[in-house]
Amino acid sequence: MDVGRQVWRGRVVTPDGVLEGGVVVAEDGIIQAVSADGRYRPTLDVGRSYIVPGFIDVHIHGLAGADAMRADQGDVARMAVKLARHGVTGFLPTTVSAQMDRTLAVVRAIRAYASDGQLRADRQRAKVLGIHLEGPWISKEAKGAHDERHIQPPQWSAVQRLLDAGGGWVRIVSLAPEQPGADEVIRGLAERGVAASIAHTAATYDQAERAIRLGACQVTHCFNAMTGLHHRRPGALTAVLLHDSVRAELIADGVHVHPAAIRLLVRVKGRHRVMLVSDAIAAAGLADGEYSLGELPVRVQGGQARLLDGTLAGSTLTLDQAVRYLVQVCAIPLVDAVCMASTTPAEAIGWGHRKGQIRPGFDADLVVLNEALQPVRTEVAVGADEEAER
Repeated sequence: MDVGRQVWRGRVVTPDGVLEGGVVVAEDGIIQAVSADGRYRPTLDVGRSYIVPGFIDVHIHGLAGADAMRADQGDVARMAVKLARHGVTGFLPTTVSAQMDRTLAVVRAIRAYASDGQLRADRQRAKVLGIHLEGPWISKEAKGAHDERHIQPPQWSAVQRLLDAGGGWVRIVSLAPEQPGADEVIRGLAERGVAASIAHTAATYDQAERAIRLGACQVTHCFNAMTGLHHRRPGALTAVLLHDSVRAELIADGVHVHPAAIRLLVRVKGRHRVMLVSDAIAAAGLADGEYSLGELPVRVQGGQARLLDGTLAGSTLTLDQAVRYLVQVCAIPLVDAVCMASTTPAEAIGWGHRKGQIRPGFDADLVVLNEALQPVRTEVAVGADEEAER
């Protein structure tokens, strides 16, 4: 497609609904207009297909053999290429619990990739929008697929070291708020504008409440690896459901969370407080077989990734699959599902002023979904000059 002004026509999914026969006008990578005005001559007419804002995955460990924990810019680049094929235009490579030296190497590699023009401008390559640190500051009681040998109480000095290594790219830190030292870390993250996310936790309701008052504003893969809702022992989940200030990650793959629980979460929190994530590992997009997550062996069977003891080990999900699951299985409107895949995650990581919506002034990161909601075209910065970006 030629650079310059582009006009895409189709069923445009906006924050307010689906604009039938709508057009999106983009120039220099920015959306200039969204309209149903027939005066615009389309450069691309997708007919009955949908034009949606690019999906943003804020929790992903790997994809198609690429693994963020290899501390290799090439792996991050491969994730970026593969993600775009699933409608993702922005993502946060995510760590797992490991030794400090290894995590530092991972953070530095991702920072170098993101800071250096993301290797090269490419409209078919998702962009790194930050880094998500998951572990090692979690609970051994709710460790999930994290290596217990590396789990430790949160220390602000260690967190600060990684934040400094990230040079401003760290956007989310997942931790268990009941652990000694967590209060100081949550306060420090809030002061720096980094999201503290309640994760892999055995916290009571009161402990989770305290964390939220201190500044925790997210929960990692809601329902999973956390204390649930009991009428006499309301756990961390109850605090998350009751506080509008907390956004909830959701793995919508039919394995991690029952569809009824998904509908409940969306009904209680609303589309602007739920964000779809994949939590995908390197095995995503590959055949069943033997893989790894960090230093732990993983077996994928029937598309489910588990440790050898049966513990769920991330997923093989992609965000386009998650959107389809919400619409086709959970009966959630497409506009809401797209919001949870695009708008809410953008807002959660500080990009809500320019990404995640089809709106004038926003980045023209656009995806075409066919009527079966499968991505058939993904472009980052539609209308931008690739040579000028390099």
